[in-house]
Amino acid sequence: MQTVVDVFAVNNFGDTREGGLAGPMGLLLIILLGAATVFLIRNMNSRLKRLPERFPAPGEDVVDPTTAKSVAAKAIDPNDRS
Repeated sequence: MQTVVDVFAVNNFGDTREGGLAGPMGLLLIILLGAATVFLIRNMNSRLKRLPERFPAPGEDVVDPTTAKSVAAKAIDPNDRS
């Protein structure tokens, strides 16, 4: 006579020791996701370093460092395609 534990303990999934690919594929996926995360963090850090420390207020005069001329800051127009 079988007990309830014996019924639930039966392996109905085949031999899990041979030909198993879930472990190596999971490891590969974790490594790829980790590498992608590292590259994304490095890219965002380099982009953040290029940002100015302070953005000018709308209408404030700004000195352009490339030409050393004072340029009036314009409000950003979302419809401007230039």
